[in-house]
Amino acid sequence: MILYEYPFNERIRTYLRLEQLFRRLGELVLRDAALDHHFALATIFEIMDVAARADLKSDVLKDLEKQKAALNSYRGNPSISEQILDGVIAQIDADFAALNGQPGKAGQSLTENEWLMSIRSRIGIPGGTCGFDLPAYYAWQHADPAKRRDDLQGWAGTLGPLAESIFLLLKMLRDSGTPQKVVAERGQFQQTLPQGRTFQLLRLRLNPAWGLIPEISGNRLLVSVRLMRQEADGRLHACGEDANFELALCA
Repeated sequence: MILYEYPFNERIRTYLRLEQLFRRLGELVLRDAALDHHFALATIFEIMDVAARADLKSDVLKDLEKQKAALNSYRGNPSISEQILDGVIAQIDADFAALNGQPGKAGQSLTENEWLMSIRSRIGIPGGTCGFDLPAYYAWQHADPAKRRDDLQGWAGTLGPLAESIFLLLKMLRDSGTPQKVVAERGQFQQTLPQGRTFQLLRLRLNPAWGLIPEISGNRLLVSVRLMRQEADGRLHACGEDANFELALCA
């Protein structure tokens, strides 16, 4: 099954982008090839660009506090394990303290590294990191893989508190949704959202064997899914058959 996710607001959109970048970074750093480490460094710069939004850190801290308050409201509920509840709240407190303890924006300390910033200024230029442009970076790419990996892990470590907070918030958001089987009649599906509840994320699972691609749109009132099929001409065409998929709305 292929899982598609659709955010209902810009904050969750930013969280999902950061999550994708952090996961990519985690995979690339562990490899040995210089090319992989080049793209790991490029990913660090991408994360810094996304995290440069002035209110991002504040949003994450507020969301952590909101989740903690919501969990504390379950205390005394006989169907809730106090031990598990304490463990999750302790994790929220740890992530909050780590992120709040960082001065400025995520990755701000990296901006003080002139060597890194010289690479950052050229990495967006096509071919801008050639050996004749950045000989010091070219030499670093020829260093022992373990040495490069240590450097990358050190630089990525400054982004760790943000990564852990994003991962935790998205996990808790995803866990709030209950999957349900639905049918798109002639490739079209619409669902009116209940009033008084604000959903933040839609999750859709679709069987890849059918060769269908969902086009998702939504707001606080309505969710719409249109199933498309990519034809030989490379264009997407509307699917005219009934198809079922799994849908979860997360608040």
